[in-house]
Amino acid sequence: MSSDNQNKPAQKPKIGGGGPIHLGTDKPKNFSVSLKKLLKALKPFRVAVIFTIIFSAVGTVFTIVSPRLLGDMTNQIVSDFIAIRSGIPGAAMQYDVLLQTVGILILLYGLSVLFSSIQGLIIAEVTNKLVRQFRKQLSEKINRLPISYFDRHQYGDTLSRITNDIDTIAQSLNQSLSQVITSITMLIGVIIMMLSISLPLSLVAFMTIPVSFIFVAIITKKTQHHFKDQQNHLGSLNGHIEEVYAGQTIIKAFSGETKAIKKFNQENNKLFTSAWKSQFFSGLMMPIMNFISNLGYVACVILGGWLAIEGKIQLGDIQAFIQYVSQLNQPMVQVAQIMNVLQTTVAAAERVFDFLEEPEEAPDPIDAITLDEVRGDIEFKNVVFGYNPEKTIIKNFSAKIKAGQKVAIVGPTGAGKTTVVNLLMRFYDPTSGSITIDGVDTRSMTRASVRTNFGMVLQDTWLMHGSILENLKYGDFKANEKTVKQTAHAAHVSHFVESLPHGYDTRINEDAEIVSAGEKQLLTIARAMVADAPMMILDEATSSVDTRTEQLIQSAMEKLTRGRTSFIIAHRLSTIREADLILVMKDGNIIEQGTHKALLAQKGFYANLYNSQFVEE
Repeated sequence: MSSDNQNKPAQKPKIGGGGPIHLGTDKPKNFSVSLKKLLKALKPFRVAVIFTIIFSAVGTVFTIVSPRLLGDMTNQIVSDFIAIRSGIPGAAMQYDVLLQTVGILILLYGLSVLFSSIQGLIIAEVTNKLVRQFRKQLSEKINRLPISYFDRHQYGDTLSRITNDIDTIAQSLNQSLSQVITSITMLIGVIIMMLSISLPLSLVAFMTIPVSFIFVAIITKKTQHHFKDQQNHLGSLNGHIEEVYAGQTIIKAFSGETKAIKKFNQENNKLFTSAWKSQFFSGLMMPIMNFISNLGYVACVILGGWLAIEGKIQLGDIQAFIQYVSQLNQPMVQVAQIMNVLQTTVAAAERVFDFLEEPEEAPDPIDAITLDEVRGDIEFKNVVFGYNPEKTIIKNFSAKIKAGQKVAIVGPTGAGKTTVVNLLMRFYDPTSGSITIDGVDTRSMTRASVRTNFGMVLQDTWLMHGSILENLKYGDFKANEKTVKQTAHAAHVSHFVESLPHGYDTRINEDAEIVSAGEKQLLTIARAMVADAPMMILDEATSSVDTRTEQLIQSAMEKLTRGRTSFIIAHRLSTIREADLILVMKDGNIIEQGTHKALLAQKGFYANLYNSQFVEE
């Protein structure tokens, strides 16, 4: 439906009716709010998360205890060696104790691996279930969005939220959720063990912690909006790529390759700029953290050596403490990495939550009516409508159509023809006035009831990926194969379908080249015939076909509209000569109405419009 697009809200370039390209120039939303939403989404999996915490914590504890046992082994070896060198009677290396300690260490290492593997399995399941839930919510959300959303948003950006952003959340959560638990447990456990070995050494080591956190906070604040921009620019770039891919024929026909490449470079450069800034600043965390931790490591070695000389600490304790200093740095570094990953995760989650929070179509009233048997009497009563409140397109539109009438709506581009159809199908509701079917206001009916009572054939054909038979049954999934094929024959579809290698089982889609544009249009007419709705809408169904195919389509349309209330939008006025009623629209109003002959006799706007296309003999 394209005849009234210029009357819709001003838009940037679109993909086949999509909306403006989102360049990610908005300020980032509150980081903590989006993080809370993400944690709330994890709430149904809290039992699994608790088990993950337990297994991660226990596995980490096993790892934490190991350095202390190694230190005890070192102390024993040193003690036994000194006793032997000192000539103490009966002194000897206690190999049985050492072997026992080694056995305990091996057991601890094994248990650590086991518990880590179990928690990894659990977190992978939780992450994939969460992602499955998000994808389900997004899929259901799309079907609840009003048509106006797709007028305002680019398809590529929406698809990027469903694919790229969801994948980012999945990968990031799988990587960071267990690391958060492990790092916290490791940090607490290591601190306890360090304090148990030496308070002075611990104080020196702990001095690096606040310094590290200060740098992490500064860098995190610096990178937050860069990660948000990165995700937005990625969506814009994907949208442009999809647009170029879908419009290759037009681009080449108008020599638009240079312009397409220029726009791609602009979007690519924006993505490059935001990506390298976010990665560069977040990448500073690791070297800065390592530098700070190495300073603490050197200080501990110097102080430990002095305490050993003073006899205040044993060699094995220094060895264990140095290992704990190294382990202390590990969770600190992991925290830095997690903050980096978390920026990307929350930026992606924000975009997903933004989509899920988009305003939906107003729900049907609780007492909404469903019409089971429809005659097809339709009346427009003083209908006023505009896509933007400040710009009215349909102005006081009134018309009464009797059941079974074939009504043609004609007029110049932008007159409001397609907008009338949008209102009739309840893609939009009138600002004022009413539209009734058999005397019932469409706003008091369920949308499903309104739409299932109409069959539609549009200028832009749409075929889903599947067999020709499946596409025809899209009009009525319960229709049996025999009925579908009989309908296809009546719609002049069978003659070319049966010539295909696999007949009705031939796989096609929107871009299928094995069927022509005219044949696709015949398929959409056959699909509408299978639906067998009491009312029909045909919007420019013969606008882009040759004369022979037009005759086939006209014949199919005649069968389709026979006995049904039908609305035909046409620029080619030769196709609507036999209409029972012709509504002539201009600037959102009906300026003339009547039969073809009557309107020609008036020698008014319609006559001028008709004569500009045909010369009367």
